[in-house]
Amino acid sequence: MAGHNKWSKVKRQKGVTDAKKAKVFAKLAREIGIAVRAGGPEADLNPRLRMILLKCRSANMPADNIERAIKKAAGDDDGANYEELTYEIFAPGGVAILVHANTDNRNRTASDIRHVVTKAGGQLGSAGAVTRLFERKGQIIIDRECAEEDMLMELALESGADDFTADENGYEILTDPGKFELVHKSVEDKGVETLSAEITYIAQQTTAVDAAGLETIQRLVDILEENDDVSDVFTNAESP
Repeated sequence: MAGHNKWSKVKRQKGVTDAKKAKVFAKLAREIGIAVRAGGPEADLNPRLRMILLKCRSANMPADNIERAIKKAAGDDDGANYEELTYEIFAPGGVAILVHANTDNRNRTASDIRHVVTKAGGQLGSAGAVTRLFERKGQIIIDRECAEEDMLMELALESGADDFTADENGYEILTDPGKFELVHKSVEDKGVETLSAEITYIAQQTTAVDAAGLETIQRLVDILEENDDVSDVFTNAESP
């Protein structure tokens, strides 16, 4: 969720079961395939593939799995034709949820998502109703033990970051998407290990919810993420 979602997401990634890891890796393999078919198998020449590979690393996807996905996509001229779709949702309490999906059957995916959302007491919004509440940003998350705050803040801002925040868990660096790779490289060149590094969507307007409401939203997010076609889920929920 906004405000603390970045840390809950990292913690969930660390604690996922083998079965959930397999599902996550399968989704990432699909994203790799889409990127390779769109721009080729060479990461140096394919910015989109580079972004997906960072996402794979944050999810601890094994190198063998990544290599297989790239090779399969590079040699598969008859692969499934996936569409990239966005679903804009208003959950109970007015919380906005943005869902990205990669699907070979838009009717199936739309039906599945509508069913889950309606059952949870939410509704699908019109195009742009939810997207306007978020901004696309580069996001780098670093554990507090991995770097000294003043050094990291100076490094991030000097290399072009838009914002740097620190709390008891660690550090968050936000960048314009166009400067993300430069800032990330500057951090890595200093030997600083990142917990996650990706292009994501950050809520610009948040909706405050109480503990019970937060639990309801988290359940909905978890169910949406279980869908094989869903690649990412973002929400503007924030606990007071």
